[in-house]
Amino acid sequence: MTFQPQAPDHPMKRFDVTGDEIDRVVALFYIRIRAHAELGPVFALYVKGSDWPDHEAKIARFWRNAILREKCYNGNPMRVHVSRPEIEAKHFPQWLALFHQVLQAELPADIALQWGALADRIGEGFRTGIVAMRQPKDAPPKLF
Repeated sequence: MTFQPQAPDHPMKRFDVTGDEIDRVVALFYIRIRAHAELGPVFALYVKGSDWPDHEAKIARFWRNAILREKCYNGNPMRVHVSRPEIEAKHFPQWLALFHQVLQAELPADIALQWGALADRIGEGFRTGIVAMRQPKDAPPKLF
């Protein structure tokens, strides 16, 4: 992972976490993802061995943007998740459980709770988006 120099605090940052802490959480999370029996193979379809540092850096930029407001992420994660049929709605609770484990192990409890709540909102948005966008156009809507 390539570490970015930390930008000065943005007045609208969501909570008190550093860029280095974000980088560490992301790296440790993806160690768990790669070892996970169900999620690891899904990620392996799209992130090859030598691509992990770039992927981790991109996701760290996502979180830096979401939390620290660094404006360093450029992407459309909903489109990415919807376009990969192997990613299913059932994967998001597993993903979030692993993410919460890392947050709780690596950060003070209050920061872990705040970041975890943000991750839950984002993850639920992805999960519901996948369900809604993959429904047949003429089928009755699935209720969440």
